[in-house]
Amino acid sequence: MNMNRRLLLQGSIAATLASALPARAQSDTAPAKPGAQSGEISPVMRTVSDYIAGAAQFPLPDAAAEATRHHLLDTLAAMVSGSRLLPGQRSIAYVKTLGGTPEACVPGTHILTNAVNAALAGGMLAHADETDDSHAASLTHPGCGVVPAALAMAERGRASGMALLRAVALGYDICARMSMALGSYAFARAGHDTHTFGPMFGAAAACASILRLDAGQVRYVLSYTAQQAAGLSNYGSDTEHVEKAFEFGGLAARNGAAAATMVASGMSGHTDVFAGERNFFFAFGPNTNPDELTRDLGTTFEVVNTDIKRWTVGSPIQATLDSLYELIKANGIKADDVARVVVRISHQGKRTVDNRAMPDISLQHMVAVMLIDGTASFRAAHDLARMQDPKVLALRPRIELIGDDELERIMPSRQAIVEVTMRDGRVLRHRTEHVRGTPGNPMTRDEVGEKAFDLCAPILGKARAHALVQAVWNLDATANVRALRSLLQA
Repeated sequence: MNMNRRLLLQGSIAATLASALPARAQSDTAPAKPGAQSGEISPVMRTVSDYIAGAAQFPLPDAAAEATRHHLLDTLAAMVSGSRLLPGQRSIAYVKTLGGTPEACVPGTHILTNAVNAALAGGMLAHADETDDSHAASLTHPGCGVVPAALAMAERGRASGMALLRAVALGYDICARMSMALGSYAFARAGHDTHTFGPMFGAAAACASILRLDAGQVRYVLSYTAQQAAGLSNYGSDTEHVEKAFEFGGLAARNGAAAATMVASGMSGHTDVFAGERNFFFAFGPNTNPDELTRDLGTTFEVVNTDIKRWTVGSPIQATLDSLYELIKANGIKADDVARVVVRISHQGKRTVDNRAMPDISLQHMVAVMLIDGTASFRAAHDLARMQDPKVLALRPRIELIGDDELERIMPSRQAIVEVTMRDGRVLRHRTEHVRGTPGNPMTRDEVGEKAFDLCAPILGKARAHALVQAVWNLDATANVRALRSLLQA
């Protein structure tokens, strides 16, 4: 279905939140826990904590619910496929050494462990490569942090499918808003990693919702999350993607789950980490704007504004492959007939994907592969040996990547201009303004399901991969999320 970039409800959930919440979730002062600090709660903390505490009670609008199913399935497929990639294998090996109460599964394996360990492993599986979703404005990958934590917590508590869907949607909202409150792109330029900060708070919110914590307890959860918030934006130097998988997914999911379970066990903390002396936003200034946390909360659902990748490659390559694919389809381009390819993307994108040593984040390599194959499959994007294929190596010198001033100015819109010069003198050009899978050009349910099936079938088998897709489409009717285990484990 075609979902608008900004989904607005008729009437505001946020406006009716205070009157609809249970009395315990409306406290403007101290939480109900014995021995808690007293004092006034800031408007930002009050709004956010009340919203998180009440989110499980409010039905999602149809478009937001459908988008949440899409992103949940897309992330589960990334987890399953990631279990066979190096970062996934390393995380699985590590979690095996930890043991733990069997509360939740690690997808793609037969491991059962406690929810915090499962969140850690699941997060690394979800970002074991560049398959998972992304939110451009907040510079985050929400799914790989939020979904593994929410899934593990839902298994732990035998939550319903609807509770999981609402928690995931909530997690995307808090993830994106927290990163934007910190300044997103300026925050990253200062050396911090938005990919851990935002998803960590999103994971914590999702877990708090599934655990049905009240507003006072949620404030503690947010404080424990703030104390753990970390991450440096130098992840590009990780040549094996292992630490990056931990930073984007595992760290965020683990810390969010840990914060929620610690508070659920009775731990208390700061009642308002967002305000007062030496507060969270003060520590991470000067470009912070706490009001971004509450802007349109309850009326705009950020899961609708999150991208799903059509191609299992780095985000800056998506538009390039979209353009090249359209040119190949329209003109029947064959690799041997190509004299030269010029690709223009943003300067930031160029720095990320220019002649990298890993296939799925090397633009020149993936362009060469698509020219040869006519498409860019998951298998091709992860075939490291093929980077030395003579056919690929012969094409790569003909591919020029240029950082473009105009395309940099329109960021976070990731556009690309591809110009192919044929040996017969023809010059073919295509500009992608809305990447397939973004809110301006969303993938259909069938497309998302097909991508998930292709990722999962080699590991789960075709029958179980199909059953998993259908189970997510029908998750509203699932009474206990543990029913997904038999479909996820291998």
